[in-house]
Amino acid sequence: MATKLNEGTEVALPLRNIVSMLAFTALATWAYFGVVERLNQIETSQTMMKTDLEQNTEFRIKWPLGQLGALPDDAEQNMRLGFIEKDMVKLETHVDSLRIKNVQQELKEN
Repeated sequence: MATKLNEGTEVALPLRNIVSMLAFTALATWAYFGVVERLNQIETSQTMMKTDLEQNTEFRIKWPLGQLGALPDDAEQNMRLGFIEKDMVKLETHVDSLRIKNVQQELKEN
């Protein structure tokens, strides 16, 4: 028995089956978009972590080299060290001159 399908063909389905198909379609659509949203969240999180990791790596390398600045305490300490270095140069010069005078006096005495 050959069945011909066309625009006028009627299909009799129980209402229970139609409601079940609509519910399944709605549930499948909701689940699909839930999975897509979760993937988007994970991708965004991964991108943010990658950015943080790159910044951390840059900081870890450049901070000890002084390429990212210095703490205020470090700046003050560097300034004080500069003054101490100048004083040391003066003291070394003075000590050297005293040594020279001492050697000259010993030579005169001999």
